[in-house]
Amino acid sequence: MILGEWLSRLTEISAPIIDLLALVMILVGTLEAFVNGIRVMLSHPEGHYAIRSVWMRHARWLIAGLTFQLAADIIETSVAPSWDDVGRLGAIAVIRTFLNFFLERDQREIRELQHENEPRKVAST
Repeated sequence: MILGEWLSRLTEISAPIIDLLALVMILVGTLEAFVNGIRVMLSHPEGHYAIRSVWMRHARWLIAGLTFQLAADIIETSVAPSWDDVGRLGAIAVIRTFLNFFLERDQREIRELQHENEPRKVAST
């Protein structure tokens, strides 16, 4: 078997497996967010910080899943790229970049809020 054929067959096998891993990550993260979201909404009626923490964790799951999807698309595109494949890969890369940017910004804001609230907690005890 020629190396190119071997790589093509390996790609045909690996890309769907990586896509499945991405799907599992997104499903697990979504189920976790659903369960934790219900729990937080029932136990903290005005817990904006607690529910935001749930959504931030969910966003990390989504970014991880999207990263795996991007990896599968890169593998598929590396063998026989069409313009449709390249466009899809570019769209996924742009979406992932924007999600990552906003996630990092939200995490920074949450850390700042936590640091602002720590002295108040210490002073009130």
